[in-house]
Amino acid sequence: MTNEGTGNANDQPQPYQANPYGPNPSDFLSNVNNFQLIDSTLREGEQFANSFFSTEKKIEIAKALDDFGVDYIELTSPVASEQSRKDCEAICKLGLKAKILTHIRCHLDDARVAVETGVDGVDVVIGTSKFLRQYSHGKDMNYIAKSAIEVIEFVKSKGIEIRFSSEDSFRSDLVDLLNIYKTVSKIGVNRVGIADTVGCANPRQVYELVRTLKTVVNCDIECHFHNDTGCAIGNAYCALEAGARLIDVCVLGIGERNGIVPLSGLMARMIVAAPKYVKSKYKLHKIRDLENLVAEAVEVNIPFNNPITGFCAFTHKAGIHAKAILANPSTYEILDPHDFGMKRYIHFANRLTGWNAIKSRVDQLNLALTDDQVKEVTTKIKNLGDVRPLNIDDVDSIIKDFHTTVNTPMMKARRMSDSEEPLDITTEQPNAKKAKK
Repeated sequence: MTNEGTGNANDQPQPYQANPYGPNPSDFLSNVNNFQLIDSTLREGEQFANSFFSTEKKIEIAKALDDFGVDYIELTSPVASEQSRKDCEAICKLGLKAKILTHIRCHLDDARVAVETGVDGVDVVIGTSKFLRQYSHGKDMNYIAKSAIEVIEFVKSKGIEIRFSSEDSFRSDLVDLLNIYKTVSKIGVNRVGIADTVGCANPRQVYELVRTLKTVVNCDIECHFHNDTGCAIGNAYCALEAGARLIDVCVLGIGERNGIVPLSGLMARMIVAAPKYVKSKYKLHKIRDLENLVAEAVEVNIPFNNPITGFCAFTHKAGIHAKAILANPSTYEILDPHDFGMKRYIHFANRLTGWNAIKSRVDQLNLALTDDQVKEVTTKIKNLGDVRPLNIDDVDSIIKDFHTTVNTPMMKARRMSDSEEPLDITTEQPNAKKAKK
């Protein structure tokens, strides 16, 4: 970004300043400023414990994802069930801008069904770790390579995109991985995929594997990260730094077990790293509606600490924080709530509040108090906050009562002259005894 002058003749252009939160300049393969999203809410998300999407709900979600701007929408395999196949066909007929993918096993029978649904691409996956080879499909690497070549060549013959991914990549033998990726790259896949199926990887491991993989393939790299150990977003960012281009995401991060990279969480990370790219490509203000749609469908609440949409994501409570936020929001905000159609909130109804926050509330109530008076009423609010929880009505009542008190004129008693007689309090007539005389 550049610092622009004020328009004065003496202003000189300021030197270019790199984004300190962006990719490292040494990451010459980085795709932080050129990434794509594959949303898997209608595939991985269907594996979430609470998920059941009707055809109508799937169509509604697909349209909302397309409106947001995701590059790809991934659907459940059409061989999973008869209704899954029909749903896949229905979504393919919507004419969305996003490309429609379906996710299948590395098996020719699955591929034949998939290409008949009208999808734009097929995502092929097979387990390559010793765990999956022994306890899942029971095949060796030679069988995997042979099956992969067969399926890839068939899908390519139909003129649609093809991605080959290993499953449980980070617990697979590196030599086995590189050999199979090199093989499928030579055949001409559009993408190869890395999957942290059990969420065991850390950002350093991700960076190293992606950089290594870049040396043996000449196609794009897609990454799929589970969040079992809390590293999904960090892993996704490091993958992009290392040269991966596509990241699998889900709305609210729903998926098998505790899910994968959440859409809003990744957008929070990426708008800091690549603000111009993110703002130009995705309708960020649609995130809240998109999450509400999915949260209602799977009957969960949006977590209080959810990036961007959590109910306190842009709430400031501490007095020192509030003072700085009121002066310059960037002091305690790396994200601008307005970018997401949100607003910040100063939580002033508590014993931690500061007088600057209360002064702001006084102004909102269109009341006039001096700074000293605001500090005095702030003390009253903090004292009550030490006794019990406060709400906005409590604070407003204290402020209004205090304002009334300090602005009510004081009545001064008038001193009587010697010629005046005192009034009877009851009758307001001259003293009765004197009157009889």
